[in-house]
Amino acid sequence: MTTATDLLVDRTDLHESQLQTREIECADGEVLLEIERFALTANNITYAVAGDSAFGYWKFFPAADHWGRVPVWGFGHVSVSKHPDVAVGERFYGYFPMGTHLVVEPQRVGSSGFVDGAAHRAALPPVYNQYTRATGERREETAQMLLRPLFMTSFLLDDFLADNDFFGARRVILSSASSKTSLGLAFELARNRKGRVTVAGLTAPANVDFVKRLGFYDEVVTYADLETLDRNVPSVFVDMAGNGDVLRRIHEHFVDALRHSCTVGVTHWQAAVRTAPTLPGPQPAMFFAPSHIQKRNKEWGAGGLERHLAPHWQAFVADSPRWFEVIEHRGPAAMQRAYLEMLEGSTPPNRGVLIAPAG
Repeated sequence: MTTATDLLVDRTDLHESQLQTREIECADGEVLLEIERFALTANNITYAVAGDSAFGYWKFFPAADHWGRVPVWGFGHVSVSKHPDVAVGERFYGYFPMGTHLVVEPQRVGSSGFVDGAAHRAALPPVYNQYTRATGERREETAQMLLRPLFMTSFLLDDFLADNDFFGARRVILSSASSKTSLGLAFELARNRKGRVTVAGLTAPANVDFVKRLGFYDEVVTYADLETLDRNVPSVFVDMAGNGDVLRRIHEHFVDALRHSCTVGVTHWQAAVRTAPTLPGPQPAMFFAPSHIQKRNKEWGAGGLERHLAPHWQAFVADSPRWFEVIEHRGPAAMQRAYLEMLEGSTPPNRGVLIAPAG
């Protein structure tokens, strides 16, 4: 038996959380992963806010009653194995709950890793069920945890927009311009689409200087000043914030000059859109990264997505030290505090948060 500690979050009130300890053990064919470190970003708050939606984020690591376990990306090692093809001590990167341990049922075990075949995960998006063998340096693992899941979405958004010829737009507007996913998309657009589209960022007053210094955006304005953007320039709105008031104002300001409205995240989760509004211009359409991954996997074949992604990812990581610092917290209590800080949006945009849940 192993004592595990979980951070449980009230699915009906994300401010309510508690630490819970429990005894766990493996059945035949199962593996116990001890979670070493995971990244905590605004993306994880999106998982919680959208946990009961069709995306089913709460279903990956279910808890009793009204509680949930927030998914995160990180590394863990095998502390107990009752599977013949997975050895104690092996390390894997993948999708974990906020806590110290996870029991998985490895299937399709190969040189690169395995898929968790747990019955409750079978109908969920497969990209979240893959566990990859750790082969890189610890320094590379830090970037992989903190930036890669977010940059993957950035890369896919850039690819999606370009694949649709930017819906005839000449400008891309990003809300939550200081968020890591927006930074990644702005980086991609600035690097690959110069002369095709310009990039405008919407952000809070406290983040304006930081966002401008990056050099990724052609325009940076506060949410209060979004109406100063030229309404005659055909534009695409990529909404990382999910703020209902901002969404309404964008649509009312641009109307038909808004060629596409793309919903991605909910960094402004307390002001999130609760029901689908009727707005001027194109109606908001949700972008779900796993769906675009499936499309490209069919078109590019085995390994094609990774081949296309690799040079973009390497360039982004190489640029990140000039604007990004890493802070690590250790232990269950620190994990809970860091979650609440991220929930309140008090984590500076230039900071990456790592958690070592066991201390």
